Amino acid sequence: MKKSLVAVGVVAALGVVWTAGAWFTGKQMEARFAETIAQTNALLNRAAPEAGLALSYQNYQRGLFSSHLQLVIQPVAGKESPWLKPGQQVVFDERVDHGPLPIAQLKSFNLLPAMASVSSTLVNNAVSKPLFDAAKGKSPFSAQTRVGYSAATDTRITLAPLDYAAEGEKLVFSGGTIQLKADREGKALALNGEIESGQLDTLNDYNQRVQLSFSNLKTDATSEMTDFAERIGSQKLSVDKLAIAIEGQQMALMEGMSLDGTSTLSDDRKAINTRLDYTLNSLKLQSQDMGSGRLSLKIDKLDGEAWHQFNQQYRAQMNALAAQPELLQNPALYQQQMTTAFFGSLPILLKGGPVVTVAPLSWKNAKGESTLNIALQLNDPSSASGAPQSMGEELDRSVKSLDSKLTIPLVMANHLMTQVAQLEGFQPEEAAKQAAMKVESFAALGQRFGLTARENDNIVSSVQYGTGKLSLNGKSMTPEEAMMMFMMASQAPQ
Repeated sequence: MKKSLVAVGVVAALGVVWTAGAWFTGKQMEARFAETIAQTNALLNRAAPEAGLALSYQNYQRGLFSSHLQLVIQPVAGKESPWLKPGQQVVFDERVDHGPLPIAQLKSFNLLPAMASVSSTLVNNAVSKPLFDAAKGKSPFSAQTRVGYSAATDTRITLAPLDYAAEGEKLVFSGGTIQLKADREGKALALNGEIESGQLDTLNDYNQRVQLSFSNLKTDATSEMTDFAERIGSQKLSVDKLAIAIEGQQMALMEGMSLDGTSTLSDDRKAINTRLDYTLNSLKLQSQDMGSGRLSLKIDKLDGEAWHQFNQQYRAQMNALAAQPELLQNPALYQQQMTTAFFGSLPILLKGGPVVTVAPLSWKNAKGESTLNIALQLNDPSSASGAPQSMGEELDRSVKSLDSKLTIPLVMANHLMTQVAQLEGFQPEEAAKQAAMKVESFAALGQRFGLTARENDNIVSSVQYGTGKLSLNGKSMTPEEAMMMFMMASQAPQ
């Protein structure tokens, strides 16, 4: 009897603690909504000002054990958004189960205490109806988020399979999952996801049916915020297959694509060191095996404050462009303005003298491998004084040293150009003749102007530069002389 009373007492005590905790965490969540909404809108404005979108919430109802609200994405008042028309909204239903033991987590046998568990689903309205139709009436999107007492979040997003067809277009999507983790301030992030397959069927400008498909898309990334308010971390992205077909005939097939990037801080935490590795295991064009490629790029000693300044200036310019509705109606002009803004801000990044290394950029086929290696150390042009008196002095303001080497095996180049000629419609024998003529002409032209040399059945070219002195394939010359050689070669008849 006493044991029963103790058991009842324990259960009652737990009930009181849970009720009090649920009420308290419900109040905490409510207090953080406005702050979270403001932070999200600030991020949207920085990352995608041209979208013209804002987040808000409505219909908040707080209960003892759970609360309900709706998150609304809509155009910013007074701004034109290319994604949503005035009056259109994307709405998410949010059910918040309060801690310390959220009911949603108990259902999945997760007994770890948490501030809340949030279930998010897309609302079916005029904007989202096509997605619901493609998902056969089911919600195309759902998410489960665990909010810890530190306010860190762990979100699992489920993308439903889609099958959509309308107005000559068809989309088939396998569905997928995305896992996102973030600390309280969003400074530390981790993202990984996987999508099995997808296919888009549409018409091009020539009224031909085009199919784009992929399989096994995966991503895995982590990042953290630095003291100069920019992110560093690692990212991996891979796709097993990406195919393009026209009228049922395969035009291009890329297999084994992967992108692996990392960025870390220097020992004094003032500079960023970045490495990017890109791999393509196989490229087939109209069933011809064109070979494989890889790129290994490193950028070291990139000044962190300069990187932040570059981003701030570039974002400000993007905001200014996005504030011009007439510009958004002209994609070509908008892209041109974006490019001009980017290159106009680029000199800022030369502060600190970053080092760029390409080792290598290569393409390999059945007959051999061509490679390009570059080591480039830059200078900060703002540290120079006086007006430059020559091209060498002008170059020295930005370039401290350069060492590059290009190697193209003749047999590899002949094989590649033969394949290109066949793709253009030539028969194999004629394609081989055309290829041999083009490769020989290229090699002869390069030798004629001293831009390339022949070495062990390879076309090679090497350039070294430093303190106003340039060496091209072992021959010393001034930058002006080298520029004249390049101009003459570009104007020479092929």
